[in-house]
Amino acid sequence: MNQHAKIAIRHSTCPHDCPSACALDVEVIEGRSIGRVRGSKQQTYTAGVVCAKVARYAERIHHPERLMYPMRRTGPKGSGQFERISWDEALDEIGHRFNAVEREFGAEAVWPYYYAGTMGLVMRDGLNRLTHVKRYSRFYSTICANVARVGFAVGAGKIAGVDPREMGVSDLVVIWGTNPVNTQVNVMTHASRARKERGARIAAVDIYNNDTMKQADIKIILRPGTDGAFACGVMHVLFRDGYADRTYMDKYTDCPAELEAHLETRTPEWASAICGVPVAEIEAFAKAIGETKRTFFRLGYGFSRSRNGAAQMHAAACIPAVTGAWQYEGGGAFFNNYALWHFDESIIEGHEAIDRSTRALDQSKIGRILTGDAEALHGKGPVKAMLIQNTNPVTVAPEQVLVRQGFAREDLFVAVHEQFMTETAQMADIVLPATMFMEHDDLYYGGGHQHISVGPRLIDPPGECRSNHEVLQALAPRLGAKHRGFEMSPRELIDATLKLSGHGDIAALEADIWRDLQPDFRTSHFLDGFAHADKKFHFKADWVHPPFGLMMGDFDKMPSLPDHWAVIEEADRDHPFRLATSPSRSFLNTTFNETPSSQAREGKPSVMVHPLDAAALDIAEGDAVTLGNTRGETTLIATLFDGVQRGVLIAESVHPNKNHIGGRGINVLTGADTIAPIGGAPFHDNKVWLRKAANA
Repeated sequence: MNQHAKIAIRHSTCPHDCPSACALDVEVIEGRSIGRVRGSKQQTYTAGVVCAKVARYAERIHHPERLMYPMRRTGPKGSGQFERISWDEALDEIGHRFNAVEREFGAEAVWPYYYAGTMGLVMRDGLNRLTHVKRYSRFYSTICANVARVGFAVGAGKIAGVDPREMGVSDLVVIWGTNPVNTQVNVMTHASRARKERGARIAAVDIYNNDTMKQADIKIILRPGTDGAFACGVMHVLFRDGYADRTYMDKYTDCPAELEAHLETRTPEWASAICGVPVAEIEAFAKAIGETKRTFFRLGYGFSRSRNGAAQMHAAACIPAVTGAWQYEGGGAFFNNYALWHFDESIIEGHEAIDRSTRALDQSKIGRILTGDAEALHGKGPVKAMLIQNTNPVTVAPEQVLVRQGFAREDLFVAVHEQFMTETAQMADIVLPATMFMEHDDLYYGGGHQHISVGPRLIDPPGECRSNHEVLQALAPRLGAKHRGFEMSPRELIDATLKLSGHGDIAALEADIWRDLQPDFRTSHFLDGFAHADKKFHFKADWVHPPFGLMMGDFDKMPSLPDHWAVIEEADRDHPFRLATSPSRSFLNTTFNETPSSQAREGKPSVMVHPLDAAALDIAEGDAVTLGNTRGETTLIATLFDGVQRGVLIAESVHPNKNHIGGRGINVLTGADTIAPIGGAPFHDNKVWLRKAANA
């Protein structure tokens, strides 16, 4: 009775939708459960630090409300009435319903739908293999990173940049369009090291005084969707006051003289009128950058949440090319290391089976697709069946009124493979219990750093939980889907993918634990030229020929040179406020919604309102308030907050719809309009009205 439990420290990688992909040291207790989770000190980017929600992962993986066995709906959709069934019954029914839909309506009436609940390549992307083999409607990913990715790539030529660990040797770290204290804590690890060891300053550019900005030395609070104007005002000063490195630009950029002429009218006064930042702050920010050679621009995903986000990202990324900061250690820019991995996912995704004539449905337009919008459906027939993994669209997708209507269709068959009874699972016909990352093998990369790793299975899954791959293996014969990927184990898929990608085999990667793929200094800083054919950084963006993605929206109307592109959803008389739905600290989209510690920290759904705006509407702290626009209405609690510009509202995190007063969540207000040039979802780009809730 007095024996101590045997605890082994095992290595893993955080799988969640965050650029940090933290290296983890996990306490495995008696081989059956986990204890504390720590950031590994062995991996130089994680550097021993992990966010609080993952540190408490035992609270999630051993949660008493985890789904444990398959279930079939017995009551109306959304009623939460289910009965337990066997795996064979569940899989047989899915196979029967999918096959029946295919026979009657064609294969494209089936739409497998997924996203980034796990970032492991096997468990995230394997659903595409089923889609491709069966010629189901393909899935076009738009809900997260497209906008920022293309904005960075049209300038630099690829999505890669300076080693993010170089923030630690910078003299000025500019954190722009991201709130890493909430969303990628390791950025702060390296920025804080530079401040401690070098006396470096941290600058934050964002739309509210968030937790990152509270730690910054230089604080710039913009109006949402006006980063491009601010960037142009800054570059005007850099040229005007002699901070532009003309020698560098002549060698490394495409049209510096044309850019300078273009910026002559983009004065700080012009920029201030658009972005709301005082002229003196624009001047001071430009001076700080101009006088600091080692300025590191850490650019974030916030750019992806606006209708003009690609142009804004490009404008911000132009600044270090004007100053020549790329030349110096601790200088330059970084957004993501997507171009580093060169992963060949042909077996995982079944690339040889892709039929380009099958439609690719836009993830963000799921509400329109499920309610029969002809344009969203590409002029073809309706979606009649879905298998959903790794995402919770009934809460997180835009245009929630349409999403709810679509999922409520009695003629739509939905199977959801999940860890908890999410609001999407509640709308399903069949619910399947899913593993968590410590309960299966997978392959990971760090978008925010340079490491790849194998995340091994550490403990057995509880109950009857099965991995995404196991579900696909079991469905394939029922659906007549044949591909060698269905015959392979996760470890075999990882091994084959590594070999195809030139990364050796699984044994070698496991021996490395976390492998560092950062290129040498010259490559990372583009000292031998940027990744365009002409080896130049492009101040003039070619939006008509983006480097990747499906072209859509008004790409031909985008400004080629940095500018404010006025296509955001501007406030008007009927909708005098601009709303952004920014990420919180304790939820990750809707992951961790179920853990008590995260629930306690986040509290009730709330919206930050400037005190003067609140006073004008007779709104007090803690009042119930309703926000609305042409898409719908939602009611939450007002928090008075002077860390925003007048007319700006911030609602942090994605709470379950049911937690909002009246049961309508924040994404009732967000739109799914097409974002040029390759699609996206403008979650931070909404005009709304605000009033005290009726009977508050």
